[in-house]
Amino acid sequence: MLIDPSTIPLEEWRPGVKTRMVTSARNGATALCIFEQWVDPGAGAPTHSHTVEEVLTVRAGEAEMWIEARRITVTAGQALLVPAGHKHGFRNSGATMLHVHAVLASPVFEMLPEGASEATRRWER
Repeated sequence: MLIDPSTIPLEEWRPGVKTRMVTSARNGATALCIFEQWVDPGAGAPTHSHTVEEVLTVRAGEAEMWIEARRITVTAGQALLVPAGHKHGFRNSGATMLHVHAVLASPVFEMLPEGASEATRRWER
């Protein structure tokens, strides 16, 4: 199946974060969820976890990313592998737009925000 990301609209996920879902259960994926995010300076993803692995690749800009208590700076061309079940998050720590490419080992995006008792699900069939 051909997927042309340029034809997929951006959606505002949270203030300062626009997301484009490239592939998920919604368009036929059975094992992956791939999306891109454009993040304003200071904005990002709050601490959360997934039941599957995730890879976060910085395409442009700079991000402070964390897994549990460990914090690192990730710059364009670098990626962070997040093990399943680990609390993690990121924020744009630079002065320009952050572009992140994310891959989860599940066709549905499911996250458990820190302190929540129920998971959030997106991009289901």
